[in-house]
Amino acid sequence: MVCKLTPSAPRLILFAGHAGTGKSTLAKKALPLIIEKTGEDFFFLDKDTVYGAFSSHVMQLTTQNPNDRDSPFYLENLRDWEYQGLIDVARENLLLGVNVILVGPFSKELQSGKMFNAQELGVPLQTSIQIAWIDLEEIEAKQRMIKRADPRDEWKLAHWGQYAQRRTEPPSHPALHRFNNLSFNESAFKKLISDLVK
Repeated sequence: MVCKLTPSAPRLILFAGHAGTGKSTLAKKALPLIIEKTGEDFFFLDKDTVYGAFSSHVMQLTTQNPNDRDSPFYLENLRDWEYQGLIDVARENLLLGVNVILVGPFSKELQSGKMFNAQELGVPLQTSIQIAWIDLEEIEAKQRMIKRADPRDEWKLAHWGQYAQRRTEPPSHPALHRFNNLSFNESAFKKLISDLVK
């Protein structure tokens, strides 16, 4: 797909939230609405798509568990490099004037404030950064993870107490817009889209 360049002020829109909240599903649902509302094209970048096969191979080689995405070994040796790679790809597109929709938990990066700071990200200073934080209460998120039966959730489900401690609240920021995904609300979703492209 050839993207129309937006040299004046590229957009970075992040769909973030904890596992099982529906980030990817909502981002894909939002994409055509965002394109329609802005008249602009977007590069769609999902962490699971970009690093799924790569991380499975690395974890198989190192821990013999290709589905491990949460153990202390993964968090110490692979996690931050995946996220840095995603940010690097997003940066390259934004520097070329291409809008980006980025999907992933990004809880650590949001807590640090990095994702709100164009200068720290190394993207054009005029980049419009807007973040959709997808909320879902812990019990419901766990039930959805059980239902979807993704092998990459096995460590989380087997060590839920440890994992739940990492389900931190995002910081308050004018660029962060929260969306409760317990039961889909069309009007709330339309407002989210409007907030993301304002």
